Amino acid sequence: MREDMKACTFNVESQYVDLAAEVFSLLSDATRIRIILALRDGELSVGDLADRVRKSPTAVSQHLAKLRWGKIVQARQEGTRVFYSLIDEHARKLVAQAVFQAEHVVGGVPPHHLNGEGVPAAPAAPDATETASATDPGQRA
Repeated sequence: MREDMKACTFNVESQYVDLAAEVFSLLSDATRIRIILALRDGELSVGDLADRVRKSPTAVSQHLAKLRWGKIVQARQEGTRVFYSLIDEHARKLVAQAVFQAEHVVGGVPPHHLNGEGVPAAPAAPDATETASATDPGQRA
């Protein structure tokens, strides 16, 4: 079964709660969110990332160092150039969901709730990851 299809079985006593808060703290920077959005389609060099997020290569490198520390991105060196990519889909999905939530702040029906014809879509069934059960502390799906 795919990880994103498993039900969340963490409860309030999970040993991962504090680490999850650290992940949110790491992702609470707009430049880091832009970096993750830029990397969702594949790897990029520091220079390419700097151009896309409109920051200096030095600033982007500092953000990438934090994202590497948090095991969100990985580096691959080719000659003198370093290319970065997302390690897995988790950060991409967290950022996408955060952007979808941000769309609700603007008011009206957010674009992600519209069908292809600009009409509000029927509510979807709850995602398997949204259902949580009260299981033993630290139990994972």
